[in-house]
Amino acid sequence: MIDLRSDTVTRPTAAMRRAMMEAEVGDDVYGEDPTVNRLESRAAAITGKEAALFVPTGTMGNTIAVKLLTEHGQEVICDSRAHLLDYEMSMVAWFSGCVVRAIPTADGVLSWDEVRRLIKPVNPYSAPTGMVEIENTHNMAGGSVYPMQTVRQIAEGARERGVKVHMDGARIFNAAAALGMPVKEIAAPADTVMFCLSKGLGAPAGSILAGPAELIAKGRLYRKRLGGGMRQVGVLAAACLVALDESPRRLEEDHRNARFLAASLARMAGVRIDPAAVATNIVVFDVSAAGLAPAEISARLKQRGVLLNAINDRELRAVTHYDVSREDCLRAVEAIAEVLAPVAVGEVNG
Repeated sequence: MIDLRSDTVTRPTAAMRRAMMEAEVGDDVYGEDPTVNRLESRAAAITGKEAALFVPTGTMGNTIAVKLLTEHGQEVICDSRAHLLDYEMSMVAWFSGCVVRAIPTADGVLSWDEVRRLIKPVNPYSAPTGMVEIENTHNMAGGSVYPMQTVRQIAEGARERGVKVHMDGARIFNAAAALGMPVKEIAAPADTVMFCLSKGLGAPAGSILAGPAELIAKGRLYRKRLGGGMRQVGVLAAACLVALDESPRRLEEDHRNARFLAASLARMAGVRIDPAAVATNIVVFDVSAAGLAPAEISARLKQRGVLLNAINDRELRAVTHYDVSREDCLRAVEAIAEVLAPVAVGEVNG
């Protein structure tokens, strides 16, 4: 099967498996797992933050960040399609006691002008704004990347108003590859940043939350409260260290494959996509003119050996990663063209 559902389906490399087998371990809840400690130190350096915390999932990392940066009864500003809002089971409300103020955007990128208008001070009527969340890259907006000027404007403006900024950088290494700059430069304006090791970087599990040492120490307690206190987890951290060493340089290949997919899809009848808008490894394309529901297209592609998710009643999403080659992408394009062939025939006959 050619699996384009997500970059979460990546399998650990041979080097990662060897590192896991040979990992030096200890009890991480006691702070005694040397491999986890190395990973957290390395992640702090990469993000340019004082400290870092190894967590099981990106959702847990984002949940802890919101809790650290807000107070109960505050408001969190984010994009209307943010992972924080749509795919984390309302943890902003359930764990942090906050409400979300969502801003619809065309490309998943907030602007300071939009954010500024919605920041509320303490008053007798509405929830004061506690935090702004930036998703970089933006998953459901097709892997879009924030311009650094925009990130700085939002962070500086929010800071002037006493509002914190968290960056959901689940795929921040993809943003770094697209922008040609270090991760620490992208993360610098934000108070905290989360990134996933189990997506494009290919580790079997794990994410990092990084920020000020005092906050991360507090976050360690929230991790335990959420059930994230792992024991001899150096076996996972070892694979994550390999992922940090080896995987970032491969990401541009994923981006090239995504651009190839986008350009090929743009030539198909019944498909709407702007190839120029594909900046990283995510390709979201509209098939509402194809005469088939996205879920039906997905089912027919599975019969042809291609896994690709419908994300709503109009669009499908393809995500490239290191387990999908250019040849695999070509075969996926051929399968999509075969499924959509009746559309082209219908247009000719019409």
